[in-house]
Amino acid sequence: MTEQNASASRAPFGWQRLFVEPARPDWVRRRRRAPWLVVATVCIGAFMGQLDASIVTLAVPPITTELHASLGEVEWVALVYLLVLVGTISAVGRLADMLGRKLFYTYGFVLFTLASLACGLAPDLPWLIAARAVQAVGAAMLQSNSVALIRTSMPPGRLGRAIGLQGAAQALGLAIGPSVGGLLIAAGGWRWVFFVNVPAGILGAALGWILLPRTRAKAPLAPLDLMGLALLLPAVGSLLLALSEASRRGFADAQVMGLAALAVAFGAAFVRRERRAKHPLVDLGLFRSGRFSAGLGAGAASFLALFGVLLVTPLYTHARLGLGPTQSGLLLTILPVALALVAPAAGRLADRRGPRLPMTFGMVLAAAGLAGMAAGAESVVVLAVSLAAVGAGLGLFTPANNASVAAAGHDHQAGMVSGVLNMTRGIGTSLGVAVGAVTYALASAGSGSSPEGSEAGFRTALIVFAAVALGGAALSAARRGR
Repeated sequence: MTEQNASASRAPFGWQRLFVEPARPDWVRRRRRAPWLVVATVCIGAFMGQLDASIVTLAVPPITTELHASLGEVEWVALVYLLVLVGTISAVGRLADMLGRKLFYTYGFVLFTLASLACGLAPDLPWLIAARAVQAVGAAMLQSNSVALIRTSMPPGRLGRAIGLQGAAQALGLAIGPSVGGLLIAAGGWRWVFFVNVPAGILGAALGWILLPRTRAKAPLAPLDLMGLALLLPAVGSLLLALSEASRRGFADAQVMGLAALAVAFGAAFVRRERRAKHPLVDLGLFRSGRFSAGLGAGAASFLALFGVLLVTPLYTHARLGLGPTQSGLLLTILPVALALVAPAAGRLADRRGPRLPMTFGMVLAAAGLAGMAAGAESVVVLAVSLAAVGAGLGLFTPANNASVAAAGHDHQAGMVSGVLNMTRGIGTSLGVAVGAVTYALASAGSGSSPEGSEAGFRTALIVFAAVALGGAALSAARRGR
């Protein structure tokens, strides 16, 4: 049944139209490049999400001052967002598979935009934290459907290229976030960090309503596995809290180990529940595929290395090389810019040659770049070249890996798969921050609190990240088939 016929078979009226996916206009549907209009719409959300993630941390100091809160309290502005996003994204993806990915993606823009406006207008910290939690739900609606929309819209042989463009949009948002955030805060205060999402969100919602196709392959309507969600939320929450505390206290801290034990206990209960559930939140059968499991593991390794190096590099360049925040920010921008430049071409390569080659070589190149940073840490030029190598390596790896993981399962499971993929990204990001902070702190303390100690911490952390990247390369190389 075509989009037009499907639309005619059910004619909603009044407010009901808001809960039924509209067909695209004929002038959009008939265009030869209609699938690329889907990619362009998804890229807006990808860019906005990474821009928001990279600039909110800059707002922490002025929020602390204006709202008269402690640093520990304000840290929940970022933490609650991550907890809600990672904890709900699988459930949101499952709902979108049943009810419509276009509907959830478009309303994700609406909810994210309204919550961003509420963040900017927040009169106090509890309001701001609550608005950030709502914003995270909107982000989950976007992220759980972004890759799924691309997968179900692109013709055969174009998935890698499309996801490469999405990866480039994410990297661009990550690259310009610090500079845009600094300008916004300097010009209008921390509230503009959230207000900047409003025009982009309005544009994304409008384009999504017009350009995105109706969901053709829906999962059968079934009750949401609320028991599974009730187990998954504390499992993911305990894990992320453990990693957050580990970045400050170390992994041997009793509270960290207690939270980790809770995460393991709830995680085991979640797996047991999903095996028995008639309509599971996550189809564990997907993990029987070595390519799917290896892709998730390698993806987590890539995000660990990426966000780990983004954390420790400015700490080192300030303490040892004497670079200011602006100079360190410009140096770090090299990594996401290189990723953005390489990702589209890497996606085309994955379409032609399969994902295994760009995935494996990309992670090896990233590991070599990390090793180069460790070996030439005293030279800004070496750091710049090595960061470019890390970015290029991750640019090779990411589109191929994401396309490979996104292709798993049936079309009616695309939202679920996209949700699991993005949940893994969130965990990998948290691991990168925690491992980087702990490794840097321990190695620096062992060598004394001096510039030399900072250099020791930096080198040690980079060696750990390089080893993780090589592990990701091994997982990629062990894949079978294209």
